[in-house]
Amino acid sequence: MKKENIISVLEGVTDPEIPVLSIADLGILRDVEISGNEIIVTITPTYSGCPAMDAIQQDIRKALSINGYEKVKINQVLSPPWTSDWLSAAGKEKLEAFGIAAPSTSHSCAAGGTGSDSPDHCPHCHSKNIEMISRFGSTSCKALYRCLECREPFDYFKCH
Repeated sequence: MKKENIISVLEGVTDPEIPVLSIADLGILRDVEISGNEIIVTITPTYSGCPAMDAIQQDIRKALSINGYEKVKINQVLSPPWTSDWLSAAGKEKLEAFGIAAPSTSHSCAAGGTGSDSPDHCPHCHSKNIEMISRFGSTSCKALYRCLECREPFDYFKCH
C-alpha cells in the first residue's frame, strides 16, 4: 500500500458541484496517511456546512474501494479553514475553461492577505468590463457576475 497510489486514486474524485475539479485541484484533500491496513483521508470543506461534503466522502470511499482499499477513515477538519488560495493552478485553469472565474493568482485570499473579492475578467471573452449581479451564485461559495461586453453571466469562485 503506497501513499502515492492512494493519492492518485483520490485525484480522480471530483467535486459534485464543479465536476471539472478534483478534490485535489480544489485543495480540500489535505492529507493521506496509512496506519497498518487503514487509510486515513483528511479533507477540509470549502465552508462549514458545505452540502457537497457527504457526497465527496461517499465518492472517496467508492473510489478507494474500487481500487481495493476497503478500510478507510475520513477525517473532516475545519482548522485551518479552507481558503481559495488552496486551489491549484491547474484547478484555476479548469475553472476558467468551464466558464467560472477563479480568484486572481496575484492576490492572496488567506486571512491577512490582500485578496480581491471580484474577478479580474470575464472567463468567456476576457473583458474586464464586468458587473456583479448577486453576491451569491449557483452555490454559496460563488457570486454571480455579468460581462458587459459579451453579455454572458458567469459565476465567480469567491475569495475566502
